[in-house]
Amino acid sequence: MPETRKVFHEELDQLHADAVRLAALASEAIQAGTACLLDFDLAAAKAVIAGDKVLDDLTHSIEERTYLLLARQQPMAVDLRMLVTTLRIIHELERIGDLMVNVAKGARRLYPGPLDPKLRGIIDRMRSQATAQLQLATDTFAERDPAKASALADMDDVMDDLQKELYRTIFGAGAHDEAEVQRAVQIALLGRYFERIADHAVNIGERVGYMVTGEFNAD
Repeated sequence: MPETRKVFHEELDQLHADAVRLAALASEAIQAGTACLLDFDLAAAKAVIAGDKVLDDLTHSIEERTYLLLARQQPMAVDLRMLVTTLRIIHELERIGDLMVNVAKGARRLYPGPLDPKLRGIIDRMRSQATAQLQLATDTFAERDPAKASALADMDDVMDDLQKELYRTIFGAGAHDEAEVQRAVQIALLGRYFERIADHAVNIGERVGYMVTGEFNAD
C-alpha cells in the first residue's frame, strides 16, 4: 500500500475512534444530566452545562479533520461513505449533549423540587432506555455492523411508551393553579428530551447501514 494511502487509512481509523469517544462522552452526559435532575443538584447542573464544551470541541475537531480528508484525498466508495457518515453521526451525538444541557437547565427551573416518586421512577427508566439505545447505536458504529441496528426501532417503541406514561402521570391528576401547570409543562419537556435522544440513536443506526451497504433505509 502506498504511504499516502496508509496515512489516509490511519487518519480514518483515528476519526472513527474519536467518534466512538464522542459517543462515550454523550453517554456520560445522559447519566450526569439525569442525576442532577433527580437530585436537584445545582452544582451538578452547572457542571453538565459547562461540560458540554468538551463534546462541542471534539465534534468540531472531528468535523474539521473530516473535511480535510475529503479535500485532500477525494475518497471513493466505502471510504467516502465512512467520512460522510462520520459527519452525520457526530452531529447526532453533539445534539444529545445539547439535550442534556436542556435537562440540566430544566432541573434549575424546577428547583428545589422534589419530584413525585412515580415521576422519578419514570424519568430514571427513560435514562436507562436512552443509555441502552445510545450504547447499541455506538456498538453498531464501532463494529461497523448494521445488523445490530435492527433492534433500535423496537427499543424506540419502549421509549415512546415511557413518554406516554410520563404524560399520563403528569397530567392525569390535573393542575390546580398556574404554578402547577408550568411545572407540568417543564416536566413534559424533559420527557421529550429523553425521547429525542432515543431518536438520535435510531438515526445513528440508519447511518451505519448506509456506511456499510451504500443503501439508506429509514423506518
